[in-house]
Amino acid sequence: MIGRITGTVAEKHPPQVIVDVHGVGYELEVPMSSFYQLPATGDGVTLRVHQGVRDEVPVLYGFLTESERGLFRHLIRVNGVGPKMALAILSGMSTDEFRRCIEQKDMATLNRLPGIGRKIAERLTLEMQDRLEGIGGGTTLPGAGPPGTAAVVDDPVAEASAALVALGYKSAEAQRLLKDVDGESSETLIRAALQKAVR
Repeated sequence: MIGRITGTVAEKHPPQVIVDVHGVGYELEVPMSSFYQLPATGDGVTLRVHQGVRDEVPVLYGFLTESERGLFRHLIRVNGVGPKMALAILSGMSTDEFRRCIEQKDMATLNRLPGIGRKIAERLTLEMQDRLEGIGGGTTLPGAGPPGTAAVVDDPVAEASAALVALGYKSAEAQRLLKDVDGESSETLIRAALQKAVR
């Protein structure tokens, strides 16, 4: 079981990152909250890891903070919430914002996240009440760069759109969220689109 990876950022394609560890490239799916803070390609990074299985193939999920990984693990134990939806939740709001939604039973904000309907929002507010202990805040692991570290991409809008679709938004919805959004990198476009989605 892989619990942590330390290596060099080889490639960034939101929401995936490839970390080179002694010549072996590990592909990890990361929430955008972690992706925004990844260092530049070629720099060192340490990620907390949750190892899962999709269609009998191992999948690695990476997080810069223990609180994010902890929340991810709690979320995927909720009936009807899989890893993809858990990543979308973490990409759409911080662990502190999620805690506030659960404590205040703010289902309207949860409903704005991709794939979360009324039933899932109700289930989250009910089942997560007892799991909030220790969730929120969290220390970023060494190797994290400043927020908004840009990935080198050919077409930031296309990459941002692909990332939103990977997070669970339909293609038309992704295009709508990116319309009239300013940003030079895919990361800034994704951040702005996700903020627009939860307004």
